[in-house]
Amino acid sequence: MAATRLIALHKNKGKSIAACLKSRTDYAKNPDKTNRGELVSSYECSPLTADEEFMLSKQQYELATGRRQKNDVIAYQIRQSFKPGEITAEEANKVGYELAMRFTKSKYAFIVATHTDREHIHNHIIYNSTALDGTRKFRDFFFSALAVQRLSDLICLEHQLSVIEIKPYRERQKRTLYPPKESNRDRLCSVIDNILAEKPKDYEEFLQKLEQQGYEVKRGKYTSVKGARQKRFIRFRTLGVGYSEEELKAVLAGEAEHRPRQKSPAPEQKFQMLVDIQAKLAEGKSMGHARWAKRYNLKEMSKTLIFLQEHKIGSIKEMQERVDAATAYYHELGDSIKAAETRMTEIAVLRTHIVNYARTRPVYDAYRKAGYSKRFLEAHREEITLHKAAKAAFDEAGLKKLPKAKDLSIEYAELLKKKKEAYPDYRKARDEMQELMKAQKNVEMFFAEEKDTAEKEPTR
Repeated sequence: MAATRLIALHKNKGKSIAACLKSRTDYAKNPDKTNRGELVSSYECSPLTADEEFMLSKQQYELATGRRQKNDVIAYQIRQSFKPGEITAEEANKVGYELAMRFTKSKYAFIVATHTDREHIHNHIIYNSTALDGTRKFRDFFFSALAVQRLSDLICLEHQLSVIEIKPYRERQKRTLYPPKESNRDRLCSVIDNILAEKPKDYEEFLQKLEQQGYEVKRGKYTSVKGARQKRFIRFRTLGVGYSEEELKAVLAGEAEHRPRQKSPAPEQKFQMLVDIQAKLAEGKSMGHARWAKRYNLKEMSKTLIFLQEHKIGSIKEMQERVDAATAYYHELGDSIKAAETRMTEIAVLRTHIVNYARTRPVYDAYRKAGYSKRFLEAHREEITLHKAAKAAFDEAGLKKLPKAKDLSIEYAELLKKKKEAYPDYRKARDEMQELMKAQKNVEMFFAEEKDTAEKEPTR
């Protein structure tokens, strides 16, 4: 069994044709991959000087025809890979030589290099783009790669080798499934899980084991770490539940049990918006796109109906009522969060003014006792400016008695807690509103399309 691929070799930018040919042929003839050159064969050229002889044919072509090469294709390569353990390197070289002879019809010089550096033996067949007689170029015709594959299968059958079975379209693998990428945070969590399983004595030994794993640890108010190829530090408190400094210290002290984070899969969307077929046709889309859109719309509409049945929505009126209620609840939660954020901003500003007022009050009292001296003002301009700004803010807020900084901190903490508790409900209300509005839009678009189709049908 052999998989083939036909590749046009182009001239690299900034290099001559001779240099490009030499680099391509030298890679194919690599002695470390071809058993010290024993697995290299050629036709109408020497393996040692194949690149120079290819260039000579190109010069003869220019002299014989008077035409210079317009495109940048300098040669062609056929890669022929065999099933592991099915063929020897010597036989693979013979198969590759026969494939090159029959495909080029003995009209183009070529080399065949068999590589054994991989688990699968494979051939690199490089043939010149100029014919031996110097009168023509190789024409890379339509479906030439398919012709190479079929010829390779025929030669493999003649040598009693297996061939790749052509599967029906529905049985082919549609796309390559790659493993999900692991983020820096997920990798750090797994490293922490492994270190905690070793049960270090204390928090300092835990950090030392992290450093042994290649992480740079920055100690301070909030401990943060950075991996080998990371640009930024990651704080423990941002890793989620179970990975903050307090929780890690509690686990190390034996006061709590560590539960590794389980990565939850992304929620699958129930249905998508329908495609506006008429708008797409007006944009210039083909009738093939319209046929695909019809099938797509039917599938998405069936998912939409299932969604409506699950939510017990049986009429347009009920749907509108549900959309209005969901929208009102969403905006209500949003307004409460915005109000909390506004008040938190006011508290932060007021707390700053209170601190500045208390800190600069002795300076301002001295300034007043000095008879508002200009010399004193120049010497303490910053403190006096802060004091005046704080007093102006108090007057603007209508405060006759200043609140205590401790009371403001308590109120700020309560608002922050309220805001954090409201966010999950806010996100849930937003998703529900969007799903209902999407379902409503799909129903309206579907019935509008059905109405247009019914009007266009001729009456008997």
